[in-house]
Amino acid sequence: ARYRAQETQHLPPDALRAILDALHGAGVQPSSDLAALRIGSYVCQARFAKHTDQQVWDFVLPLVRNEVGSSATAMTPSAGEVNTLTDDYIRIATEQLC
Repeated sequence: ARYRAQETQHLPPDALRAILDALHGAGVQPSSDLAALRIGSYVCQARFAKHTDQQVWDFVLPLVRNEVGSSATAMTPSAGEVNTLTDDYIRIATEQLC
């Protein structure tokens, strides 16, 4: 089932866990579950607003860059790593959250 971004807080716990598990399975290690779901929610907002793929990318990339840079255990990620993580966030949020 697909959910609107503003309904994320009403997702069943199993659905939230599935999204987080998919992110972790892709190698995404967010600073918190809330941060990961927040980025996913932004992806959905951009999708529902009918933004182009490039507009979604431009909107989400700074969020991911900030999130990756804020992790206490992370070293400064390369641009390639940030791009890969951004791809993962957009793909997984689009498939499982939006």
